[in-house]
Amino acid sequence: MGTIKFKFLKDKAPKTCENFIKLTEKGFYDGTIFHRVIPNFMIQGGDPEGTGTGGPGYHIKAEFNDTKHVPGIVSMARSMDPDSAGSQFFICVAAVPHLDGQYTAFGKVIEGYDVVEKISKVKTLPGDKPVEPVIMKKVTIE
Repeated sequence: MGTIKFKFLKDKAPKTCENFIKLTEKGFYDGTIFHRVIPNFMIQGGDPEGTGTGGPGYHIKAEFNDTKHVPGIVSMARSMDPDSAGSQFFICVAAVPHLDGQYTAFGKVIEGYDVVEKISKVKTLPGDKPVEPVIMKKVTIE
């Protein structure tokens, strides 16, 4: 569908950025899918199993900050436990203020937001999984 580029918010979430970079450099995200797509909310990926339950085998401590969850913000997905994030992340396609201070925002899309919007509009199955897989072919750090 295209390329999405985002810049890290290292001043807001340094350990989270470090974790994402480490996983990316190992090729962790290559070939994974956006497994959860909710129109007018967000797109979510980063699960090596593609089910929404997988991760890197460890969790990182939350770094909640004052970044507002507006379109283009990249944030860590987690379970009910605030310190349960690992590799899954989501990109907001709408303002979602109820997530502010509850999820670790660590990036902002700077190029390819149109691709994010395209992904957010794909046809999905029950459970918000795209009918046709949306694959992250290659994830790199510049």
